[in-house]
Amino acid sequence: MAAKKTKKPAKKAVTKKAKSPVVPKLVEDAPLYIPEPKYLPIRSRGKPTFTGYRRENGRVGVRNHVVILPLDDLSNAACEAVANNVKGTMAIPHPYGRLQFGEDLELHFRTLIGTGCNPNVAAVIVIGIETAWTQRVVDGIAKSGKPVAGFAIEQNGDHKVIWAASRQAKEYLHWASELQRETCAIDELWVSVKCGESDTTSGLASNPTVGNFIDKMDAWGATTCFGETSEITGAEMVCATRGKTKAAGEKFMKTWQAYMDEVIEPYKTSDLSDSQPTKGNIEGGLTTIEEKAFGNLEKIGKKAKYVDVLEPAEEPGKGKGLYFMDTSSAAAECVTLQAAAGFVVHLFPTGQGNVVGNPIEPVIKLTANPRTVRTMREHIDYDCSGILRREMNFDQAGDGLIDITMRTCNGRLTAAEALGHRQFVLTKLYRSA
Repeated sequence: MAAKKTKKPAKKAVTKKAKSPVVPKLVEDAPLYIPEPKYLPIRSRGKPTFTGYRRENGRVGVRNHVVILPLDDLSNAACEAVANNVKGTMAIPHPYGRLQFGEDLELHFRTLIGTGCNPNVAAVIVIGIETAWTQRVVDGIAKSGKPVAGFAIEQNGDHKVIWAASRQAKEYLHWASELQRETCAIDELWVSVKCGESDTTSGLASNPTVGNFIDKMDAWGATTCFGETSEITGAEMVCATRGKTKAAGEKFMKTWQAYMDEVIEPYKTSDLSDSQPTKGNIEGGLTTIEEKAFGNLEKIGKKAKYVDVLEPAEEPGKGKGLYFMDTSSAAAECVTLQAAAGFVVHLFPTGQGNVVGNPIEPVIKLTANPRTVRTMREHIDYDCSGILRREMNFDQAGDGLIDITMRTCNGRLTAAEALGHRQFVLTKLYRSA
């Protein structure tokens, strides 16, 4: 008869005693402690997934904001008071909304409604001075199916409106806090891109890294967007050839020419010096708008072709794929318009170092400039300067950017979010009445 095997006692878990950090006498001597990451590997040459919040209209967001949205500049103080009363909600103040008319007013409404409809927003409180325009924004957001309520200050005053809006915002916050993430396919992700404070490293490395990302995402069926109409000057003919159809290319050329005729030509002095390229661009080695334009186009990769050309803040309507949006090249304006069109995460390659963020769309900063990595490390999410040292190729850099993007979608805060950069800048087409 075989002898019974005795069960060995389980080994006790040994807890490593953490070394207590020394409190430095001078803070400049303090070391930077970076904990080991706890995330699981995202990308291993296959199609990635991410976790997001499924909204009522089927779209997927990667953030879960309860937004207090002012219709106009007069309502900013009330919105900020509500956000102060109900911690965890977010006010988005801005300077416009009074006596606008025509296409400028339509763009104002499109941007505010689109901001509220963005899948990164769970619920919205709208506050305006008058009832009718406030109702228009509420109705527009309500079409997305998400919870929204509106309050007008006229005939009520700040105190009453702040009380009523705070009470409703608190209920929305409780509700939103119980929403759960779910695993989502990559073809449900909407990504926008823009570059800023570009230099020679942008066109050589960080923009092509984004281009590698775009090519891969396009093949997987994601929806992506680029813009910056004036910054394509000098490379507009090449950009026109990147349309998926002849009609898309012609629509781009018409849009670009209209920007030149209606915005640039009537208001420029001798040229666009100090604006396109900027002083920072020039310091970084870009001496002409043409140099900047060809570097800019590197962001859309080698294979992807745009399916349509969008108005500012217009939601894509021709299915998945790459889109061009008619936007300013100013960072905060461009990202604000793209977020209003429904994009949920933004890639922002920078050379000299741009610090822009957005209230609802997380902005991922990447750079290939070693000096920027060294001097502005707190603003950089992804360092691809290894390309210039031949430590990585574009394919590897693109995979690394996919990894940090998926981590951001899964909840990692970007540098801009952690540092409180919430630039929300509305595009205004002309003076108010």
